[in-house]
Amino acid sequence: MKLVPIAVGACLLAFHLGAAATEVAYFSEPQRSSIQKISLATNPKAYRVDAARHIYEAYASRIYKGRLPPLIHGVVVVETTVDESGHTRDVRVVRGPSHAPDVTQAVVDMIHRASPMPLHRALSGNVKFLEIWLVHKDGRFQLDALTEGQD
Repeated sequence: MKLVPIAVGACLLAFHLGAAATEVAYFSEPQRSSIQKISLATNPKAYRVDAARHIYEAYASRIYKGRLPPLIHGVVVVETTVDESGHTRDVRVVRGPSHAPDVTQAVVDMIHRASPMPLHRALSGNVKFLEIWLVHKDGRFQLDALTEGQD
């Protein structure tokens, strides 16, 4: 009789360890380019697209290819401030998924780690723009500026 609780405990432990091994790893190192790109954007909306392209290049393996499914794991809206040298100065979360705070933190960290962003020569001072991150349950994402849509 004492073996039944031990066997159940062992099964639960094995299941838990197996689940932990398949958890989504939101953090990854960005691929760095040796040359900083220059944005020809003349307004923050156009710069947002250049910044999104930069993030897609930095995290190429994390981009969700194709149309997103109807239900996604998290939507994170962030306001990013980039200085004249392309360095991310501030990332303010406007809206994040309350059920997945880890996704929000991962997005903020990824933005900071992808710095420096493209230089913005046609814009003076800091550039501030909003971006919407659409995060799939497996950790891949699309940015609203470059999204392929949703089913």
